[in-house]
Amino acid sequence: MAKVNVYTHWLTVPLAMLQGYSQLMLLQRQAPDIFQVNGVITHIGFSGGSALPTISMVIAMTAGTMFLVWLGELITEYGIGNGVSLIIFAGIVCTLPTLIKGAFVASNILGLVLFAVLSLIVLVTIIIFTEAQRRIPVQYARSLYRGGRVYRQSGGTHIPMRVNSAGMIPIIFAMSFLMVPGLVGQYFANTSGQPNFANHVVNLFSNQHWFYWILYFFLVVALTFFYTTVIFQQQNLADTLQKQGAFVPGIRPGKATDQYLSKLNNRLTWGGAIFLGVVTISPFIIQKISGISGNTLQLPAIGMIIVVGVALDTMRQLEAQLLMRNYEGFLK
Repeated sequence: MAKVNVYTHWLTVPLAMLQGYSQLMLLQRQAPDIFQVNGVITHIGFSGGSALPTISMVIAMTAGTMFLVWLGELITEYGIGNGVSLIIFAGIVCTLPTLIKGAFVASNILGLVLFAVLSLIVLVTIIIFTEAQRRIPVQYARSLYRGGRVYRQSGGTHIPMRVNSAGMIPIIFAMSFLMVPGLVGQYFANTSGQPNFANHVVNLFSNQHWFYWILYFFLVVALTFFYTTVIFQQQNLADTLQKQGAFVPGIRPGKATDQYLSKLNNRLTWGGAIFLGVVTISPFIIQKISGISGNTLQLPAIGMIIVVGVALDTMRQLEAQLLMRNYEGFLK
């Protein structure tokens, strides 16, 4: 595991450099729209006089990324929680006041109230589905030796199978897949006023087009099934239970248990996949219903899931630390 961690860190460096250069290219193309000033970010490239400034900016962005990774690992090491997730959580929460301020300036009050109510409903739904689980009862056959005799008794526990066991991974992969066509199309788009096929692709994969959200929904559902199935097969629960002398009541150990757990996992995955798909397209639906269009106030699905997941996980970590030291948690 330590070697995998080292390889992952080494692989992060070139990926961060590639991502940094891509961000600079996007800022160069979008500078007139974002900053309303021409030439704020210009002459990005690795030739001529642009080479040294471009390399400096890419190195600075890569160094900042690796510093955050190191800081996140320190947070994780001291037992506060998942450090990288906490940093992402802080970044998302810090942007909320700015977004809300912009919404008050550019939107009507009625639409903003409706937007807040719908966002709260989505947030509560995320919390419910994040914590939802199906508990599979498991019995352990045990033997006790008393007075030279052997007594057989059963001890029970359960296997918690979560409805949303994939977390936010399918959304991240789906978003990455959808970014590629639009990013490639921007390099070939015609800006002279005569649109070509690349312009059509860029428009089709824009987050304001209905095709983007429909494809986003089906990609999230498909990737949820794929990721959950892979993780479930790696766990090999049926074989583990059989080796530990455990069994599901009413189900024969071995292959029958594996089939039962696989079927149950597929049924739960349907709920989790549809939930993730609906949450993914919820920003588009909320904007259409509330009448707040464009990028005035967006509540990204992945940001909401990260915020909820990190908050719940951090509470569990702090609860465990308090129980370990003081034998009492937040609630006495």
